[in-house]
Amino acid sequence: MSRPVPAGAPGRPGPPSRGSGWGGAARRGGKGFFISPGQGIGCLALSSPRSIPALTRPPDDPPADATAVPRPAHGVADWPGPREGFTVPRPGTLPDGGPWPRVRVLTPIDGDVPGLSDTVASVLAQGYAEARHDVVPAGPRAEAALAAALDDPETGYLLFLRAGDLLAPGALVALCLEAALSGAAAVAGLRVLFDRAVTGLDVPALSGPDAGLPFTGGEMLFARAAIVRAGGLAPGRSPAELWTRLAEGAPAGGGRVRIGRPVLLQRAPGAAPAPPGLSVVSLTGAGYEGGAGIGQRRLADALALSGHRVSHLRLTDESPAAAAEWTDRFPRTEAAILSGRHDLVIAGNLHGATRSLDILGRLCAGLPVAQVLHDLFPLTGRCAYPNDCPRIVTGCDAGCPTPDQYPELARARVGPVHAAKRRLLAGLRAPLLLANSAWTAERARTYAPPGADIAEITLAFPSGVFRPAGRGALRRRLGLPEEDCLILFSAVIVDAPDKGFADLVSALRGVAGPGIGFVGIGRLDDPGALGLPNLFAPGLVAEEAELAAWYGACDLHVTASRAETLGQTPVEAGLCGTPTLAYAATGLTTAVIDGVSGRLVAPEPGALARALAELIADAPARRRLGAFARIALENRFSDAAAALTLHAVLAGRGLLPDPQARPRFTPAMLGRFAFAAERYPGATGTVQPPSSALVSRLRRAKKAVFGRNLPPWLRWARFGAARLRGALSRGLDGSPRAAGTGR
Repeated sequence: MSRPVPAGAPGRPGPPSRGSGWGGAARRGGKGFFISPGQGIGCLALSSPRSIPALTRPPDDPPADATAVPRPAHGVADWPGPREGFTVPRPGTLPDGGPWPRVRVLTPIDGDVPGLSDTVASVLAQGYAEARHDVVPAGPRAEAALAAALDDPETGYLLFLRAGDLLAPGALVALCLEAALSGAAAVAGLRVLFDRAVTGLDVPALSGPDAGLPFTGGEMLFARAAIVRAGGLAPGRSPAELWTRLAEGAPAGGGRVRIGRPVLLQRAPGAAPAPPGLSVVSLTGAGYEGGAGIGQRRLADALALSGHRVSHLRLTDESPAAAAEWTDRFPRTEAAILSGRHDLVIAGNLHGATRSLDILGRLCAGLPVAQVLHDLFPLTGRCAYPNDCPRIVTGCDAGCPTPDQYPELARARVGPVHAAKRRLLAGLRAPLLLANSAWTAERARTYAPPGADIAEITLAFPSGVFRPAGRGALRRRLGLPEEDCLILFSAVIVDAPDKGFADLVSALRGVAGPGIGFVGIGRLDDPGALGLPNLFAPGLVAEEAELAAWYGACDLHVTASRAETLGQTPVEAGLCGTPTLAYAATGLTTAVIDGVSGRLVAPEPGALARALAELIADAPARRRLGAFARIALENRFSDAAAALTLHAVLAGRGLLPDPQARPRFTPAMLGRFAFAAERYPGATGTVQPPSSALVSRLRRAKKAVFGRNLPPWLRWARFGAARLRGALSRGLDGSPRAAGTGR
């Protein structure tokens, strides 16, 4: 006979057993039971993914009526609820074509444990057909179950789940996919701690023990072979010790990987509050509009969700953007920062207000400063991307071939500005350079002076906002054809030359025809000039939730850009279940996981067009890539994933009081995920409002006469007009006013 499962209130289990190790004292008796897709005495069948009923709502969304019931203590709506409501859709095989790994979930019990029924239900609700859940009495029987699992060559991974704890929605799929992609010996995710409500989230540290913390280990997936190599798990020892032991004698990281999404819900009454965080200034040139501004704001959000206090300052509140070419000093802003008792400045996208890094040099004298490389401007004489220009190696000078392109700078200043940047980056008190992709880090090491401090981080994306939804319903709401294959392209300025616009249009025209539609999101002054039939051009979309709807309504996202430090649109699209086709170039090799979240092609003539035609003809491949994209990109690019990389940088430079402690997050972090009962709604005002028809016509006229560049006399005229507006504004109300937020 199998041991009966004690009843527990859904989502509100009582205090779990206190044992912190594997095994330990146990009441004798009972044979335990297991739950798996297999067969045998005491076995409950777990449906395979193919037998799961059709989803009636997005895969990790809370139910539509979630607000009608009390919010559960663990913060996840209706969990563990009906399996079909939370199963993360997954392809039948892994990206390389191999089978999904078999997982053994082991739960020792000591008597009748409150909440055990929810523990079991949370495993069943994973919808992971290759999982087997062994629930056995603690002590010798638990040790025997572990030994049997370690001896079973069919078992790929083990997870030790304490009775009373719950796996989060989609936990096994997320952990197993990352394990397969990384080949890691152990993969850990976020633990949600709750009592009467969520009290915080945390994740294992890569160094330091978990002494003094509640039982840990249920948020970790271990490769069976790695446990065997490490000598197994001794009776009475915590599974979390394996996490530390796997790093002994191994390279940095020890084959251990952390994903940035919750995998475990754990009741932890009386959990100690997180220590106070740092006081951080997020400093921008012109604020948080546009691509780089959005990336900077999301990093600031990730810091705030980690418990740090973040102040937001922009230089254009002191000097207009039109004066950027001639402005290097911002005394009011500098005084506010230096007198504010802050611990750190994180700067980004300063060229909206200045063409130098002089302000960072002055700030570095008083406190640590980091500069985010949203582009390569901090490393050049003036440009955002030097591309193949040889002067970046020998030294930028008055021979700059593009002084009138944004960010514009008089030829005579290019050389001195570049030299000043290099002196700053080579100094004893230099800003830390934060690279948002492997390519950006490599470029920084090439272009920066020897000895420059460079660290790689991840940008943050609110995966609860950018999430899959019913494609048909989205198309009906947005007025899009329901049966067409819709190809999406997106940028703040769609027709910008540095986004590969001509190449993109050529590829799109090559596949145009019946049943094919195009969606262009961003500023596009003359959509008709593209020559694309069945084109939908909504313009700039300033609300993240609405932007996610457009992404989710399309079948494929494509970009022809070859100049991206990362590329945020492929990540946003992938989180919505829409794969990306891009060139295998620059930071796009990080933003697009080739063969997982999309496809990368060689940057050569015709390659993009050929791959686009192939994907249009292969709907199953698009769906497969879209499903993987949602899972893999949330693992690697969520707010929590970005926060973990920032935490590692700060800890490695001695800026955190306890660098070996578990990274912790505020309860609000849970709201950044789609299955949260109270979900973050997304930011608004992320781009400037759409231009009027008159402004669009004037912009086209300007391009016809001057091209995209601004000659010096026109920049002087714009500067004079901005100064006049500022003087009139101060004269009217007697106080200074922000001069603008962008170009």
